[in-house]
Formats: sequence, structure tokens, C-alpha cells
Amino acid sequence: MDIKRRLIISNTITLIIPFIVTFLTAYVFIFVSTKVLHRDMSYDNFKRLTLIKSELLNIQGSLSGQDGIEETTLQNYLLRRLPSINGKFIILKGSDVVASSGDLNKIDIEKCIDKSRSLAPGRRISLNNINYIIEVSELILEDGTRGSVILLAPAGKEMDLFTELIFLIILVFVGSFVVVNIISSYRFSKRILNPISLLQKAASEITSGNLEYEIPEEGDEEIRELCHDFETMRIQLKNSINMQIKYDDNRKALLSSISHDLKTPITSIKGYVEGILDGVANTSEKLESYLKTIYSKAEYMDGMIDDLLLYSRLDLKQLPFNFEKTDIVEYFNDCICETEGELARANIKISLAINLRDSRFVMMDRERMRRVIMNIIDNSRKYMNKEQGQITIGLRETNSSIIIEIRDNGRGISSEDVNKIFDRFYRSDLARSGTKGSGLGLAIAKEIVEGHGGRIWAVSHGEEGTSILISLKKMVERSL
Repeated sequence: MDIKRRLIISNTITLIIPFIVTFLTAYVFIFVSTKVLHRDMSYDNFKRLTLIKSELLNIQGSLSGQDGIEETTLQNYLLRRLPSINGKFIILKGSDVVASSGDLNKIDIEKCIDKSRSLAPGRRISLNNINYIIEVSELILEDGTRGSVILLAPAGKEMDLFTELIFLIILVFVGSFVVVNIISSYRFSKRILNPISLLQKAASEITSGNLEYEIPEEGDEEIRELCHDFETMRIQLKNSINMQIKYDDNRKALLSSISHDLKTPITSIKGYVEGILDGVANTSEKLESYLKTIYSKAEYMDGMIDDLLLYSRLDLKQLPFNFEKTDIVEYFNDCICETEGELARANIKISLAINLRDSRFVMMDRERMRRVIMNIIDNSRKYMNKEQGQITIGLRETNSSIIIEIRDNGRGISSEDVNKIFDRFYRSDLARSGTKGSGLGLAIAKEIVEGHGGRIWAVSHGEEGTSILISLKKMVERSL
């Protein structure tokens, strides 16, 4: 449930429940009064009592503030108005009684005068077992004397019950409204404050570096969405930090590998230069040999630095690709023509095996992919241990991809190394001790292939050689 809907329901309940409680309370009060106490709480009786009260107040209002009124006129006015409500009156001049209703005796008059002096609201008096309402009006008589009129109207005990009922209704409604509002507000705020307190705790844990603290998704829809966003943020932050740690470890490994691979040729160059300076190369042939070796080592270092710069740009996604629609068969025929002569001098044959049915076109950066193919072929040449080497480039397809398999019959790769050969600077000990290279060739190949949206992997055939496989998304030719 969302907060808006819960707020509407909460406000509705806050209003409806007090009305229901008030209605039930009034019903119980009326039921007890009528059935148990045998009081007349009917509508007609309520209407009658209301009319009596209203008429009495009207008479009082018409008399209040009267100046110079004649006593006889006042008495006639009251005799005309009060009989309609069975009312009675007492006219006082100062503290003396000058007129009263005929059925009031002296004792009743004294009682009424004493009661009228009370300042309590809702004054009542019982005369001959009949309850009367008392209202008092102050006025000035004809001779200028200050006087007053005590008005009495029969109300019965029901008038008090109706008054009590009204006060009870007001009290119960206000009380139930306050209680329901407090409970509803507490429950509503709890649905919001509890998840927010969890978020606050999670934020504190994350601030202190604890990225393992999971954020539960609780509360209403908006709060759950907020918790979900915080949890997503936590996971992304955790992954980002883990990735940063991984990058830092990779940089350390990279520096270590660069230091290792550069130290050997630099040490060799220093040794040959010292030999020249010390006069060891005392013949022109030795000097030429030393200088060629120095040049070879420098050229190796230059190539390794170029590979390192290329790999860094690929790893940082800073090297753009120029994709073109390419006929894969034509492309590999050109690659074979380019490398065939050099491989022949190493006693290695290269051939192309085509097993394509539907499509032979892919989108690729031809120059970047040529670097991949040449790196793989060059590795096959370096690690060839057969008198007659063989490299076969096979092309086949799946429903969505073209698979390129470059297979040689060289020394193969151990099962421990087959999943590591695409790592930066990774070479087996045998390769590192006896084979030249930057150690970045297959790592560069992996970055380029993945930049094409493809995949590259290796399969070892033991002593029978190794296969490097590349999967590229093929283009589907649409017929017009």
C-alpha cells in the first residue's frame, strides 16, 4: 500500500470511528434511560422541551433591559405568554414581591427567590414534584425602581437527561477522536519511522565502511522503493570498491610484471655496454655483434612498451573501433597470404577450412582483428615443437555467431594454464625462460575481441596442440 492511500484510510478511520463510538454511546444512554430508568427520551418529548426552553428564553429576552415598564402591563404580558408553556412568574420590586402566579404559595416563592440568586448555570427547582427551569430578567419599573422577573417553566427530569446526553455526545466524540487520532498517527508514523531508522542505521554502517550490512525492504510502497534504491546503491558501491581493489591489485601485478620483463633486457644491455666500454669487444666483429644484441634488446623493449600502451588504451576503453562489414572468408584468405611465407621458413603450413552455410559476413575492425589473428599465429609459431608444424584456421557457424578456430599441433597447454593464458603478462615458466615476447599478446587479443562484442577462449589438446576459438556475431542477410 502506498503512503497516499494509507493516509486517506487513516484520516477516514479517524473520523468514522469517533462517529460510530458516539452513536453507540448515545444509543446505550437512551436505551438505559428509557428501558431501565423509564424516562421519556422520545423525539416528541425532546421537541416539546426544546419549545418550552425556547419560549422561556424569548420571554426573558423581551423583558431584559426594559425601562419604565408599568407593573400591571408587565403582569398582563406574562399572563398572556406563560400559559402556553404552563409557566409561572414572580415579579419583584427591589426585594419585595409585588405579583406572582396564583398557584404559588409563599414557601414556593421564597424557594424560587433563593434559587434565582444562585449564579450556577441551568438552575432548576422542584415545586410539588414538578421540575421547573428558572430564568431571571432584570428591568426598571415605572417609578424608576429596579426590579426583576423570575420566570419558571416546567421542564421535567428529561430536560436534564437531554442536557447530559448532549454533553456526553460532545465528550465521547472529542475523547474518541483524540484517542483514535493518537493510535492512527502512531501506527502511521511507525510504518514510516521504522524503515527510516533502519535506513539511518544502514547509512551509519556504510559510512563506517561496513558494506555487508543489508537494507531490508519494509514499510509502504514508497518506503520500500527507497530502501530498494539504497540497497542497490550499497551493492553498486560495494562492487565499485571491490573493483577498485581489484584494479589496484592488477596495477601492482602490472608494475611487478613490467619490472620483471624490463629488468632482463636492461640488464643485458648494460652488460654489453660495459663490455664495449671495458674493451671486451676488441674486434670489429665482436663490436658489431654486441651492438646488434643491444639493438635487438632495445627493439624488444620498444615492442613491449607499445603493447603495454595498446593494452592500457583498450582496458580503459579509449581506443575507438572502426567497424566494417567484412567477408570472413576473404579476410582470412588475406591473413593466410600475409603469413604463409614467414611460416614456411619456420617449416609450418597454414590452411583454411570453411564450413559456413548461411552467412559469411561479420562487423569488425579489420586492423584490430588482424592484430588478434597475428598474435595467435605468432604464439603458435613460437611454441611449435614439431618438425612439420601445422596451423589450421577453421570457420563454422551457429544460429547467431561465426566461430573462428585457430588450431596448431604444437606443444599444447597444461590444464592448469589453459584458463590463464589471456591474463596480462601470464606465461608458463617454460615460455618465460625460453621464449621472447611481452606477455600481452593474448591479453590484447581478448580486449579487442570483447570490444567487438565477441568471446575468446582456449582448448588444449595435450601433446596434439592447442585451439584458440573466437566467437563473433554474424550478420544475417535479408532477402528483398
